[in-house]
Amino acid sequence: MVKNFDHLTIVVRDVDAAKKFFALLGFAEAMSIVISGPPFDSYMGVPGLKAEHVTLVLENVSPRTEIQLLKYLHPEPLPDPAIRDLHKIGFNHVCFAVDDIEAEVAKITAAGFRTRNDVMNFHSRKLVFIEGPEGVTVELAQWV
Repeated sequence: MVKNFDHLTIVVRDVDAAKKFFALLGFAEAMSIVISGPPFDSYMGVPGLKAEHVTLVLENVSPRTEIQLLKYLHPEPLPDPAIRDLHKIGFNHVCFAVDDIEAEVAKITAAGFRTRNDVMNFHSRKLVFIEGPEGVTVELAQWV
């Protein structure tokens, strides 16, 4: 049986921009290494893999929650031209609970990041989509 969410991995071209985005949500860098070689090639199914692997941890929460960033050094990462299209098959978005959605939106937009829509009320929550690193959609939810 699944116990809890552990981590989400995002392939990025700009590690610093991704770290800046997730730092606004409370994530801090825990470690950064370069992964390569046969064990990682086999596990990931990517021959010749070499990538910067950065682990960001959401501070002061239990259970531990991570965002892992991968910056491929080899091979060149494949772009996803439909990443912003929420009607495509597959991964859609990740959502984080917050206490004050308006304050979080103000902090994120002041740092130069964009919301994808206005805050809406749905199923006893206030919700908003944020344009995350590489076009990944990140949602914030405040229970009301």
